[in-house]
Amino acid sequence: MFTGIITHTGTVADKTRNTLAVRAERDILRALKKGGSIAVNGACLTVIAKNANSFSADVMSETLGRTNLSSLTAECVVNLELPATPQTFLSGHIVQGHVDTVGTVREIKKDKNQHTVSIAVPRQFSRYMVSKSSVTLNGVSLTVINAKQGSFSVGIIPHTWKSTMFHGLQPKSRVNVEFDVLAKYLERFISNRKV
Repeated sequence: MFTGIITHTGTVADKTRNTLAVRAERDILRALKKGGSIAVNGACLTVIAKNANSFSADVMSETLGRTNLSSLTAECVVNLELPATPQTFLSGHIVQGHVDTVGTVREIKKDKNQHTVSIAVPRQFSRYMVSKSSVTLNGVSLTVINAKQGSFSVGIIPHTWKSTMFHGLQPKSRVNVEFDVLAKYLERFISNRKV
């Protein structure tokens, strides 16, 4: 489990069909253990190796097909988050690291104290979007400003814009989207009651 509060970014060092290697700062590398989890752009991966400068993780075809990890190339900046612990201050929201879909940036508007980003997603995911609900973009816990059929917008404060990979976003960028797990469980509960 994660919280969507990004404390570090990393840089893609190498990618093969089955693995992803990421250069990261030493304090996050010290916290990683072989077999442990780390969220990379919001996708929960398992660490298979690490050294003084980087870590490697296995990447399944299911993960590549459902996330933007498939489009990463060397030197791409990625958001990193270590798993939550019982001592973690939950200042974001409950994030599983299970990406639901890849969205596409439609528009970025810069205001005085925020960037407003509009994201297009497949229409079937609109049922999980409610204004002021939580959503995770590339692993970052955000609040939906406006929800429509097939799209939604979020506001990103200057600190988050600068300290995550968001500062590199452009129209047509692909972003990992994880919707609030509570909405998905509620949908399942209601559909089971109808049977």
